[in-house]
Amino acid sequence: MATQAGITTGGRRAAAPKRSERPRGAIAEWTVTIVLLLFGTTTLVQAFVIPTGSMEDTLLIGDHLLVDKLAYAPPGPLSRHLLPYSEIRRGDIIVFRYPIDVRQTFVKRCIGVPGDRIRIENKQLILNGKRVQEPYKFHKTEYFDSYRDNFPSEPNVRVYEPALEMLRHHVVNGEVVVPPNHYFALGDNRDSSLDSRYWGFVPRENIIGKPLIIYWSYDAPTENLANAFSLEHIADLLANFFVKTRWRRTFLLVRSYPLE
Repeated sequence: MATQAGITTGGRRAAAPKRSERPRGAIAEWTVTIVLLLFGTTTLVQAFVIPTGSMEDTLLIGDHLLVDKLAYAPPGPLSRHLLPYSEIRRGDIIVFRYPIDVRQTFVKRCIGVPGDRIRIENKQLILNGKRVQEPYKFHKTEYFDSYRDNFPSEPNVRVYEPALEMLRHHVVNGEVVVPPNHYFALGDNRDSSLDSRYWGFVPRENIIGKPLIIYWSYDAPTENLANAFSLEHIADLLANFFVKTRWRRTFLLVRSYPLE
């Protein structure tokens, strides 16, 4: 911040220490502000972008989310009474570290909590013996797949080892039984989602939080979103920001749908 030298007050030269107080104060204020912002955006909330269509039409490719990292955080003896912690519930949309590669972040819907019994019969979810209505779910293929749409069953595609272990050790009477400290997650775009059917359960410690709001939505391909600082993506933003921004989705709240 530039300052003027030789400022006078009432015809006399101002003392040197007073000239430096204001810039020092401004620097201190900005430093505290930046630290708080960094703390807030990494500890309390965090921004994520949806790169694939596995949660369509609830979340679209290019939706930019703010994720509440506090909601599912383990409560402490004092903070449990002061902060709005909550248990993970069926129907919550959750953000978590991908169990196969924790460097990647996934967004899916929690379908099963510990102890739940799950099966899919001709694309119909059956939870704890009851057929469940899922108004958020979309099926975008007309054919039935022997594994994807009738689960659990013999895999007809490559599935990862944790999913094979799930099928070997956590299937009882034709239903997957969710073990303690684990969750079963599916995409809303049920026919085109890499989810628990293919890589198994979500460990509790992998869950980061839940989306709160779509603060911006931009119609861009997955490859551009994966490399947001590429020249191609920057050029696209400069040329099409107002046209390709989905204004109707801006500040859209992301809501859960309770499953019983």
